[in-house]
Amino acid sequence: MNARQGFVGQSVERREDTRFLTGRGQYTDDITLPGQTHGVFLRSPHAHARIKSIDSSAAAKAPGVVAIFNGEPFKGVGGLPCGWLINNLDGTPMKEPKHPVLADGKVRYVGDRVALIVAETLAQAQAARDLIEVEYEVLTPVIDTAKATAIASNVHDEAPGNLCYHWGIGDKDGTTAALAGAAHVTTLSFRNNRLIPNAMEPRCANASYNSAADEYTLYVSNQNPHVERLLMCAFVLGIPEHKMRVIAPDVGGGFGSKIYLYGEETALVWASKQLRRPIKWVAERSEAFLSDAHGRDHVTTAQLALDKDGHFLGLKVDTTANMGAYLSTFASCIPTILHATLLAGQYKTPKIWCEIQAVFTNTAPVDAYRGAGRPEATYLLERIVETAATEMGIDPAEIRRRNFITTFPYATPVGLTYDIGDYNATMTRAIELADVAGFAARKAASAAKGMKRGLGYAAYIEACGIAPSSVAGALGARAGLFEAGEVRVHPTGKVTVFTGSHSHGQGHETTFAQVVADRLGIPMEDVSIEHGDTGKILFGMGTYGSRSLAVGGTAIVKALDKIIAKGKKIAAHLMEASDSDIVFEDGLFKVAGTDKNVPFASVSLTAYVPHNFPHDKLEPGLNENAFYDPSNFTYPAGTYICEVEIDPATGKTTIERFTAVDDFGNVVNPMIVEGQVHGGLAQGIGQAMLEHGVYDNDSGQLLSGSYMDYAMPRADDVPSFTVETSKGTPCTHNPLGVKGCGEAGAIGSPPAVINAICNALGVKDVPMPASPHTVWKAAHGKL
Repeated sequence: MNARQGFVGQSVERREDTRFLTGRGQYTDDITLPGQTHGVFLRSPHAHARIKSIDSSAAAKAPGVVAIFNGEPFKGVGGLPCGWLINNLDGTPMKEPKHPVLADGKVRYVGDRVALIVAETLAQAQAARDLIEVEYEVLTPVIDTAKATAIASNVHDEAPGNLCYHWGIGDKDGTTAALAGAAHVTTLSFRNNRLIPNAMEPRCANASYNSAADEYTLYVSNQNPHVERLLMCAFVLGIPEHKMRVIAPDVGGGFGSKIYLYGEETALVWASKQLRRPIKWVAERSEAFLSDAHGRDHVTTAQLALDKDGHFLGLKVDTTANMGAYLSTFASCIPTILHATLLAGQYKTPKIWCEIQAVFTNTAPVDAYRGAGRPEATYLLERIVETAATEMGIDPAEIRRRNFITTFPYATPVGLTYDIGDYNATMTRAIELADVAGFAARKAASAAKGMKRGLGYAAYIEACGIAPSSVAGALGARAGLFEAGEVRVHPTGKVTVFTGSHSHGQGHETTFAQVVADRLGIPMEDVSIEHGDTGKILFGMGTYGSRSLAVGGTAIVKALDKIIAKGKKIAAHLMEASDSDIVFEDGLFKVAGTDKNVPFASVSLTAYVPHNFPHDKLEPGLNENAFYDPSNFTYPAGTYICEVEIDPATGKTTIERFTAVDDFGNVVNPMIVEGQVHGGLAQGIGQAMLEHGVYDNDSGQLLSGSYMDYAMPRADDVPSFTVETSKGTPCTHNPLGVKGCGEAGAIGSPPAVINAICNALGVKDVPMPASPHTVWKAAHGKL
């Protein structure tokens, strides 16, 4: 593409795909270091037990074994930290029990880390693991989220009743009054099912120690290497931060599960110094099921108050959120800051009160998973709105239109201020694309075949680009939420960009290059993007919460602005003009009102030849960096419409049509955005119909610990989507006008699917996942 045509808004093919498709990607497991050893972890077979003794004597004598470590030597180091402090309604802080690197006298979930075995080969480490004998005193496990506070057994002694915190937001008294005076109140109770992330590449790490320099290097499959380094160094191992380098090379997906600091890589870093040899660990898939941070797992009762015309008066929400056995890095903020603050949705509900009880259970820790709190909020809101429409005999699209926010900026009753949006526009376009007008005829045709057909809506909104730091800090964040970018222009005009964001499937190497090439008027081939290495890049916060382009991209743009400003001064000197008369467009510095110009590459070369410009006023070089801390979230929104056909004899549900219309503001690469939506829709449909992390309530064993029992969506489970990004309402507070897009599909699709199933069957609720058996029971009144 010619540079003068512009790159922003074009569906440029992903540059990184060539190396991935030809097997030239480099993932953590591809890295083998001199003197490489291999580590495996012995994990607890019990959900809750005291460790009475560990006998590793036979294992230590096994062939190839280098060392075996249990929790004893880790007693002197810190626990894995939680990055967000939540206070109780009475102002006291949440319970925050120590999260040990390796189990310290007690195991608290099946898969908890008990010992690290290091050997010359992976097979030798695995064989030695089988020789370790552990004597346990089995204790009563706490499993059921809804019953956690009523069980006599405590997961942690310091958290009696298994309560981590009891938190609330909104106007309790006002909401109570709204419910009391309402013409109609809809009540809905449900569970948001537990999910297991299942990134294509399982978690892995390779840690080494350089005794000559007293420095560590950690290769790790992670979404934010600087945060990984900070938490491990400052809070757990006490390593000086500048003595540790964290490299996240190519990463095969994360969906949130690779944001966190885990005990596995922490143990490897510590042990690498003890052994003076590198140690590699790669999770097996069954191990990932047990030990990766899970998602969702809320139990909720909600009440929506309406007047006689279907206008919303108040929303009351009571949720119990499962934290699992320990607080993971961002666990505490998921059901609070990222969930409850989105309960206004697209609607001007005047009174909202949300109360959250977070509980500890003897299950794997629960943290952010694609959408992180926003899917839970949207599911709650869109299910109860659709239910209210049915109960009051109002068309589900119409009841939404009557309550849409139409003036901006809009301050919600739960702490957020939406800067811009046009919810009627996305609703209108979705109805048109979904051919809602023809639904009655399709429903009749299905009925003639003995089938049931249903239509379901979901109008979602999410808060993306997790920020600003000042607001997040006031809400309990223990770190800033800015992003960093550096633009290094070489003498020949080629450009290297260093970003604190991390790419693990998002296409940053393409999208960021489009932004830079467009701004500088140079070919995309002249721009390279570097990320994922704390030894190269400025301190950045990584990738999560659909923040990369809105926050990381803006940091890059701000650095580009500095590059252009300096370039104008150099160009002014070259053309003997005032720098105030210089304009920059299409890769040329021009004297306004004349035909005089110099190309970008000439200015960049001059920057490195100081005697050719006023070096007494300007430093040599053309290299700038910037940090960006947003003033607000971005608020993508849209309408999703799902149409299903159900065979009541078998419960088999087929999604016949799925329409998604999103407002992402300005779009840099439509193809990549569409791909993100497709992926999110597949995951959301997976939650709605297939996926469920299930523990046995008596033993605490994970019953869905493999693909035999945990149903992942396959190609024939999803339809051909109709996806459209509307012309949109550009974000008002970042220079690109962009909003997040990576999580939208997973947020809006579950309620649309369940609403369609309920509509088809004429029932109030069908629990997720809506498996054929569950749907069959619902169709025959047996739920």
